[in-house]
Amino acid sequence: MPKASRKLEAGEPLFAGSPRPASISGKSTVDWTGFREALGGVETLTDPSRVKKRSRDFFWYSPILNRELAGCFGDLVVLPKSEDELARCLALAADWRVPVTIRGGGTGNYGQAVPVDGGLIVDMTRMNAILEVGPDFIRVQAGARIATVNRVLSEHGRELPIYPSTEEIATIGGFIAGGSGGIGSIREGMLRDQGNILALSVYSVEKAPRRLIFVGEEANAIHHAWGINGVIADLTLRTVPKRDWVDVLANFPDYPQAFFTAAALGALPRFDLKLLTTIDSRIVAMIRHLEGHVPAGRDLLSAMVAREQLADFEVFIMARGGKLNSARDGRTDGSLPPVSEFSFNHTTLQVLKADRSVTYLQITLSDLESAALIADLRVTFGDEVLMHHEFALLEGRLVAFDLPVVRFTSEARLYEIMDIYRAHGCLISDPHRWTIESGGIKPDYRHLAWKKRLDPHDLLNSAKSRSWQEVKHLSPEDIGQL
Repeated sequence: MPKASRKLEAGEPLFAGSPRPASISGKSTVDWTGFREALGGVETLTDPSRVKKRSRDFFWYSPILNRELAGCFGDLVVLPKSEDELARCLALAADWRVPVTIRGGGTGNYGQAVPVDGGLIVDMTRMNAILEVGPDFIRVQAGARIATVNRVLSEHGRELPIYPSTEEIATIGGFIAGGSGGIGSIREGMLRDQGNILALSVYSVEKAPRRLIFVGEEANAIHHAWGINGVIADLTLRTVPKRDWVDVLANFPDYPQAFFTAAALGALPRFDLKLLTTIDSRIVAMIRHLEGHVPAGRDLLSAMVAREQLADFEVFIMARGGKLNSARDGRTDGSLPPVSEFSFNHTTLQVLKADRSVTYLQITLSDLESAALIADLRVTFGDEVLMHHEFALLEGRLVAFDLPVVRFTSEARLYEIMDIYRAHGCLISDPHRWTIESGGIKPDYRHLAWKKRLDPHDLLNSAKSRSWQEVKHLSPEDIGQL
């Protein structure tokens, strides 16, 4: 048998006289037994069922992505516990030319954590230490659960300015690498705004991995790049004073009334909100946890409101024809999940629990004063598209992100629906394509210039960028000028 530390040549059997064992992905000719032994004690997972489980994220929200990605698997999972172990994994991957996919909690929706090319999955969840809590920042390893980060910050009277609805499962590194906004965006904007990301420590994939620190605006070249241009090891993030947030449910007789009440609330500086959501009554009816909490046929406005503003909030709601259902501490009152469980793509998940045939879209509405827009689209779509809006600041301006529940019939019809939204002046971020460019969040090629520098062997999740396939032959300087 060849020595474990030696790379096998293509076609060379692992055991003399025996054929090479088939890879889990079906795309690899790597001696994975030898690779695993060469890691020198780094924890690994080799059982095919466990490897396949860590090859998935929530791409199945999309029937199109489910068709295209359900058969994509890695070959070996590594779980480094330290930066030294992480560097060892990346160095060996570079030496053996093994494709690499970085994974956190696997809560992404677009296949960010799916190893399209097979190969090595680096599960970051063992690197989860809180490294430093400062007066207005926190430094934490990439694999820490976001809920854990917020619990630690709470002991210091602080909280993250923005976090996802999946905070109990999602890792902070995965959120920064794959997310863009979330709970808190109504007051803090997007992750890329206002110094929310202070610094990222990033490793290259080379025989001698380099550790680089991206500070301030530079960090946006790594943020939301899906781990294709470097491996985030730790993060320094801004924190904000913790507020006593109250979860509020209010109902309205029709959806436009709920929507425009929310738009008016979001535009008023006197209301301090952490979350502001509106949900169509037909979606409400499909969410089991809301049964008995919202009257049948009523449209929902939910929010996280500073406790001292609750009375004024209720007066505002009632003056616009709404009625307050409940106001409670969403983290300690067990009678109903926190309102965050019915926000962003958690809303989609709640509906999918009842009906796996539906899907969703991601649409940005910038004109929040056009009463005709909401009414016209509801008439146009009828029961096919059910609206759900999240209010947020985008480039300092209040917008509404519509994540509607769509009754899926065909891919062609789904894209017809997107075109109807576009014709009404809405911006589409396509959640049914698994390349970065489909989301439209990277306006330039800086992230690909860094990929050329930090991933010289083209190993990091490269299939997830169609632009990379077009520019990878260029120098980093030339790519950066595009």
